[in-house]
Amino acid sequence: MAHTKFHLGYFTKFGATSWPGDGKEFGSQWADGSYHKELAKMLEAAKFDFVFFEDSLIVGDRYANSMELDLKNATLSPKLDPLPLLPLMAQDTSHIGLIATASTTFYPPYLLARLLSTIDSLTKGRAGWNMVTSSERNAAMNFGMDKLLPPNERYDIADEFVELCKKLWDSWEEGALVADTETGVYVDHNKVHTVNFEGKHFRSRGPLNTLRSPQGYPVLAQAGASERGKQFSSKNAEVVLGMMTGGVPGMKAYRQEIRDRAEKQGRNPDDIKVFFLTPVEIFPEGGERPEMTEAEKQSAFEHNIVMASSSLDVDFSQYDVDAPVPQDITAGGHTSALEYMKKAGREEGKSLRDLFSAGKGASGMDFSGTVEQVAEKMMAVMDEVGGDGFLIEGSGYNRQLPDLVNGVIPALQRAGAVRTEYEGTTLREILREF
Repeated sequence: MAHTKFHLGYFTKFGATSWPGDGKEFGSQWADGSYHKELAKMLEAAKFDFVFFEDSLIVGDRYANSMELDLKNATLSPKLDPLPLLPLMAQDTSHIGLIATASTTFYPPYLLARLLSTIDSLTKGRAGWNMVTSSERNAAMNFGMDKLLPPNERYDIADEFVELCKKLWDSWEEGALVADTETGVYVDHNKVHTVNFEGKHFRSRGPLNTLRSPQGYPVLAQAGASERGKQFSSKNAEVVLGMMTGGVPGMKAYRQEIRDRAEKQGRNPDDIKVFFLTPVEIFPEGGERPEMTEAEKQSAFEHNIVMASSSLDVDFSQYDVDAPVPQDITAGGHTSALEYMKKAGREEGKSLRDLFSAGKGASGMDFSGTVEQVAEKMMAVMDEVGGDGFLIEGSGYNRQLPDLVNGVIPALQRAGAVRTEYEGTTLREILREF
């Protein structure tokens, strides 16, 4: 049977991505960029659309008011700033896209617009920007702020931030560079313009003083689960990250909602690709799930609860992790995730330990098994959802990379579910191939 053809992204972090799996041999190798260059080459050989890098700006200490569990498990830190690594990873590759996270709350728009334009040029049109508003109070304090503004206000600021960035990227027209030796003109000044932007939150004269980049501006990505987040992503994003909450019906409804919202704002919904964040677990051929040791289970639980404490701005150490999820928790960030957790506690009696233990994803969906089984499960889900792709969860799964790129992906290619060759050269072209 013919399968729905879908895109593939790989989600990871610029840090100790395989700890503790690779032990001391892995050490700090990732810090010189060599690990990530190899990662890009492996994923390009498997014809992934892009590598996608999260980022945060803190050492996590929201859980129990201590940095101990974050640093012990390399959860949020240590990590590198992702943006300088994109051109490094582009050096030995020619097609794979490279998307990095940068916050509209902490960058000045002119600085980030210029930086991303430069990176798009250095990667020959393969750069993407994951637009975030940030949710950690400690990040605000790192930048001299007492606290973050409420989520809706941060999104209002982000809307204006992106609007200004686009005007700055368009301040150089196509063909502004003429390099005419006969007339002695390098750039046609008639094709470079000030923007004279005056908004509620930002002002900028412009223009940028960089050349227009190969894509004009980077591919814009965003993960919006709240009502305001979905409105922002459907207005601005070309890559939207969806969670698999609610199983296949939930995925299908989320994708349709993003497409409907985009159409209402005058956009072509086919220009937006929804990628669902997907953990995979690959078993040995003919085997079963390897049993986790108690130490591995504890490490996974600590990793997840530290991550949640930071992103939701909740100190989960003050709650009984084995009782149903309390209903009186309030979050400073990612409010939609907390609402899902409360619902799981209220309707299913789920505890924090249930939700934060390894192998117990929020979607209730299972992408585990042998190479062929994982491929079949991915195709079955995407056939029902209708598109657009999976963003495979890489953090903590890097030991499975050989099985993923040499086993699962070829199985998907044989079935005609994913590409076997790139057609486009820029990231935007690659995303729009189908």
